[in-house]
Amino acid sequence: MLLLTLMNRRVTVRALVVKDGKILCAKLKPYHDSIKGDFWCTPGGGIDDGEALLPALHREMMEETGIAPQIGDLLYIQQFVGGGSEHLEFFFHVTNSDDYLDIDLSKTSHGVEEIETLTFIDPTAEKDVRPSFLMTEPVAAHIAAHEPPKLFAFFA
Repeated sequence: MLLLTLMNRRVTVRALVVKDGKILCAKLKPYHDSIKGDFWCTPGGGIDDGEALLPALHREMMEETGIAPQIGDLLYIQQFVGGGSEHLEFFFHVTNSDDYLDIDLSKTSHGVEEIETLTFIDPTAEKDVRPSFLMTEPVAAHIAAHEPPKLFAFFA
């Protein structure tokens, strides 16, 4: 059995909004020390102390997109351990994809500060999409098959 001694743990929730085989992704601004490089990620963020996963995802989507999500199934869980910390991410299907076709970041509480652009992309065609499993995982097929959540674990 593997035991981990960690300095800190960050738990996040992420939305997987899929439209015509593309995934809603954000290209982030370097608003925080941890944002380095040029990459795309799905909307979402850290849960607050005592906050449940689904309310946290709703809050994050409202902060970043201004659009209330219709939250579906839990699709993926990713655990990344490295550098004395652990990141645990829960990826939920957001089913109201058409609502995200026209996002006005100026009407959000965090979008203008944190996000350079937010659009549907083909993760297999982009240079760097995080987490990396999104560049190879057939997300739309996973949703259509109603498969149980998949776990991806990475230890650096």
